[in-house]
Amino acid sequence: MLIKVGNLDCTEVWDGVFYKALSDYPRITEWEIRNILDFIEYEKIYGRECRIECENNEIVDLIEKAINDPTKYKNISPPELITECTACPYRKGCETKFVCHTTPKENAVSIFESGKLLSAVRARGVPAEELMTESRNAAHDPADFFHYIMFAWGNCQAGDRLVMERKLGRAPDENYLSVDFTPGIRFYFRYDEIINHPGAVIDGFLPVKIKDELTLSDWVYAIIIPAEYKSELDPIIPCQLKDKVIYVENDCKDIWDWSEKVYSIIESNCKP
Repeated sequence: MLIKVGNLDCTEVWDGVFYKALSDYPRITEWEIRNILDFIEYEKIYGRECRIECENNEIVDLIEKAINDPTKYKNISPPELITECTACPYRKGCETKFVCHTTPKENAVSIFESGKLLSAVRARGVPAEELMTESRNAAHDPADFFHYIMFAWGNCQAGDRLVMERKLGRAPDENYLSVDFTPGIRFYFRYDEIINHPGAVIDGFLPVKIKDELTLSDWVYAIIIPAEYKSELDPIIPCQLKDKVIYVENDCKDIWDWSEKVYSIIESNCKP
């Protein structure tokens, strides 16, 4: 796996490359170094070697030094706002108090029926090696990725964008991110709690991911459902999750507006 570090628009993993954006290039923070170390450690578990590229040799030297002495970075916590992603027009970065898993309405039905979030392998009953070959795996993710439930930072729109991509069978254009945007259902978790789940893995790219399955009643903080789905979903929501559900009207102009509205609601309901 190649790790490309630099002055990039966002951090992503695509086609065998981990593009690691820095919030204040050419400076690299201790949190960003920890991300890279966690990524290398995760890749090592699955037998993949990593090499690092950066136009700034001082950054490469700092990372290589950290690889040889990783102890000081193990307990580095994320900042309240991660500013390496420049896409968000409202927060100008990722808020780190909450993470969320976003899914389309159709998948939410089976989630509520089981009371669990499941990895792609468990939810679909298809081997990871087969899921790898599907056209929807546009990023060419390796087989192990499909054994995990993925989470994004709480104010991120990436989950809803993926819901639209799955619905259309292609990358959504601006129209489908605005007037024809269809929000998914968001399952919210407190970051400082979910990282203690027995199946939690920190891979240096996502905030956290969970191996195999997660029982909602034990961990979920809140569930955001677009109000238009209330009549369909409310009857099948388990009793123990009813008080976690918040129905939200989608009166937003686009995906960014929706993400901000939803996260503001989560923040306003946040208990100390």
